Amino acid sequence: MWTGPTECSPRDHPNRFFGEAPTSGMDLSLVDLSPVPDDGTASDAFSNTVDAARQAEELGYRRFWVAEHHGRADSIAGTTPEVLLGHLAAETESIRLGSGAVLLNHYSPFKVAEAFGVLDALAPGRIDAGLGRANGSPAADRALGTRRRVQNPDEDHEEKIEAVVNHLYDEFPADHAYGDLTIPGSDEGPPAPWVLGSSPSSAGIAAELGLPYCFAAFIRPGFAVHSLETYREEFRPSSLAGGVEEPRGMIAVNAVCAETDADAARQRAVAEATYRRMERGVGGSPPTVEAAIDELGGVPEPTPATLDDDEWPRSVSGGPATLAGLLEQLADRVGVDEVMIQQSVADHDDALRSHELLADAVDL
Repeated sequence: MWTGPTECSPRDHPNRFFGEAPTSGMDLSLVDLSPVPDDGTASDAFSNTVDAARQAEELGYRRFWVAEHHGRADSIAGTTPEVLLGHLAAETESIRLGSGAVLLNHYSPFKVAEAFGVLDALAPGRIDAGLGRANGSPAADRALGTRRRVQNPDEDHEEKIEAVVNHLYDEFPADHAYGDLTIPGSDEGPPAPWVLGSSPSSAGIAAELGLPYCFAAFIRPGFAVHSLETYREEFRPSSLAGGVEEPRGMIAVNAVCAETDADAARQRAVAEATYRRMERGVGGSPPTVEAAIDELGGVPEPTPATLDDDEWPRSVSGGPATLAGLLEQLADRVGVDEVMIQQSVADHDDALRSHELLADAVDL
């Protein structure tokens, strides 16, 4: 059974990133999409998100992030992380809260910085500004006023991230057009910026700016190793006020824990069926476990306790010992000490139980 720290410390491992402070073992965090329950409403979805955030704080999870999706109100209620985070700040006391991610291609960097400055004032010293990009449906992008075709998308995204950070840290020179703009906030330091992505290009942007980087392995698992290698190899110590001097990485993994490997595989059927639906362009709330198994033609095979060196499943599952070991393998493969858990679980109580079992398995 996985019992906590690996044999080597973060600084001993040839691929390790360095964190804010020395850690022993693996930190766990959660990202929540606020899925709409079957026959439920957005109010039910947000109530479940609050439950999960409170539980995560009690269990010792490091961060709790919420996502941004547009045009999927039948299945995902989380459209506006900056609003939801304000509510979560009032419902929690110590856990770090953040966006996974705010989609910068839709917004002005100044407005994003203002929103996160307010969040920092509401929850001093515990806000993460996770910055990413993604297009929604053509209709949603039109409604948001988003340009779907940008001449140099990577350059545009990098400039927007840099602008958000400069606004947050009041780093524009006095003679700059934005030099007289200030952002509200606490006296405990601005929100911590993170670059989020699922490709080597986002890793390169994070490396160029010298910012922490979180890779969404549940979106494009096949790019995980290459993206984190790109980040590490191209990293330059940051000239930005909110940057870091050494690479600092995290991976987000779709994972579910249950009492046994077989039970967890049944729960994972929901994620597998949801992925297939997305490939077919089918939306809606997550299927029940039984409906997912029926769609798949049977229960998925349990995730092996030991993965092949080149194997990175889009989702993993297991009993407490198995899943803790799997997450350790994946984290060690890309040299990170923090894993963010994303789930596709139909039943809210099952999701909370998964968080509880996993926290106990890694001794949070």
